[in-house]
Amino acid sequence: EVQKLNQQLEEKNGEIQQMINQPPYEKEREILRLQKTLAEREKAQATSDVLCRSLTDETHQLQRKLASTAEMCQHLAKCLEEKQRKEKGNDQIPTERSNQVFLQLLCLLDNETSLQALVCNLQEENRMLKQKVAHV
Repeated sequence: EVQKLNQQLEEKNGEIQQMINQPPYEKEREILRLQKTLAEREKAQATSDVLCRSLTDETHQLQRKLASTAEMCQHLAKCLEEKQRKEKGNDQIPTERSNQVFLQLLCLLDNETSLQALVCNLQEENRMLKQKVAHV
């Protein structure tokens, strides 16, 4: 392992010597190329960060909207049940309408799961794009 590390060190030293021995214009050209690459990576990272923040904000907004909608559905279902109990007595089972409200609530919860899956997919795609940018 020490020999392997020494060999890598020698290779790096050789690369450094090669860079030192290059004419000044070659060094400047290499510096400019590296600066350009760095600027491109920073720009890509900034764009990625903006998109990620935007998706996060949108996700939070949709989650709040979903939570308030679910809360409203629960409230309406309770009100409907109370109204039906008052009209027909306490032993009456919930009607088809309250069952529909409950089913709608379940659909909303399924939509939240789909939204979370979409966010995960977008985050994975974002990670892959970052890796590609780093590779380039």
